[in-house]
Amino acid sequence: MPPMNHWLVKSEPSTFSWDRLVKEKRTVWDGVRNYAARNNLRDMKKGDQVLFYHSNEGKEIVGIAKVVREHYQDPTTDDTAWLAVDLAPLKPLKKTVTLEQVKADKRLANIGLVRLGRLSVMKLEPEEFDVILELSEK
Repeated sequence: MPPMNHWLVKSEPSTFSWDRLVKEKRTVWDGVRNYAARNNLRDMKKGDQVLFYHSNEGKEIVGIAKVVREHYQDPTTDDTAWLAVDLAPLKPLKKTVTLEQVKADKRLANIGLVRLGRLSVMKLEPEEFDVILELSEK
């Protein structure tokens, strides 16, 4: 079995919140119009775990989702350059992890959430994923 990858996706709660994902049980992660983020969607595999970050309002990681369908043509556009994946909620974090907590932890100095602030879909190193889970337990 290939190793699982870890990701982080960002959404403004007013656009699509963690609570909505939990309520709907599954969603199409579409509307991404950044090539780096699109490439990350392309690389997602079924079963990969995805941290769900509330951007702009809250600025905190709130839950863990999983990839339940690998990339396909984004249904919101006819342009074949753009992709979507399907995500389903796994579980909420025990305690949310704020952007301030991420920035304050030296082990997360190179995380995309800090370095690539505008990127909406980013890969996480397994160690970064584990540190965030550790922070959510405190």
